[in-house]
Amino acid sequence: MRYSILLPFGPNRPEQVVPFANLVRWTAAERLWQGQGLVLESHHLASWLSGIGIRVPMGFGVSLMPFRSPFHAAVEARSVALATGHPVVAGFGPGAASLQESLLGKPYASPLRASREYVSIVRGLLAGTHVDLAGEYHSVSASLFRTPAPPVSVGLGVLRERMAALAGEVADTAITWMGSARYLGETLIPAARAVRRTLPEPLKVTAIVPVALSGPDRKAVDLAAAACGSHAQLPHYQATLRRAGIEVRGEPEDGARLIDGGVFLYGSAREIHERLAAYRAAGVDEVVLNATGVGLVHGPQAAARDLLRILEALPGPASAGAETEHPGAGGDQP
Repeated sequence: MRYSILLPFGPNRPEQVVPFANLVRWTAAERLWQGQGLVLESHHLASWLSGIGIRVPMGFGVSLMPFRSPFHAAVEARSVALATGHPVVAGFGPGAASLQESLLGKPYASPLRASREYVSIVRGLLAGTHVDLAGEYHSVSASLFRTPAPPVSVGLGVLRERMAALAGEVADTAITWMGSARYLGETLIPAARAVRRTLPEPLKVTAIVPVALSGPDRKAVDLAAAACGSHAQLPHYQATLRRAGIEVRGEPEDGARLIDGGVFLYGSAREIHERLAAYRAAGVDEVVLNATGVGLVHGPQAAARDLLRILEALPGPASAGAETEHPGAGGDQP
């Protein structure tokens, strides 16, 4: 199983991202992941880093479909691959119904159909084919200008079984968020890979996992609420958590429920790795360490230090090459 990191806050200046990109350069982390940028656009940040000479593999999990057409999405993803010189994982998702209504005028009547059309178009364009698709939500008759570029894998954000099965059918990668190892191993991954058996290429599974190191100045419940609370207020996330046996109600006790349910991992670096082993056993290919809770409560420097300590504690050869100290990993944020 590979390990990557998620940018644990929404930057308003590109320089703020440098310490986290450097963690990918200096440790065993495979790539830097970003969610949907709402202040600085995520793909622009990747290109800015490349422009100052920091070129690292990137993942986007997930970019929200209402923000861009599938043709634009394919161009952006390939642009990042060209700018960085590294493979890219470009993940997409339909977003909440309220977001769809705000940007599109009304929510998707069928998020599954909209996602199928969107991912199929993006994946076909990036494969170098001429895509002709007249869909209910997305239509295109076009191809990208041909140019050599590192590969772009197309991912689909997955919360429940039907979207997992769709990822198994049309995507390269299923990207999960706020899913315990048990829920992934018993529900999502079987649903995705049951469909995939009929296709020649295996489906990759990436799990974005909220984590925080324990400490005397920290409260696990507060960190869990900061990391997951805004998502846990949304009906589709609450429905997902109920399927995993976790009831959240927008209450202070929700943080404890997320910890008890295995959604939020808190403890020493060793304890976190012991719990992450369950994701490997479930069939996850890549874990993305998400220190957003720490970043929001204690600041980006503290989040960078947590990520560094967790990466340095990787078991076995995965930690090879990580130095004891890395200048800038926890340095001043501009």
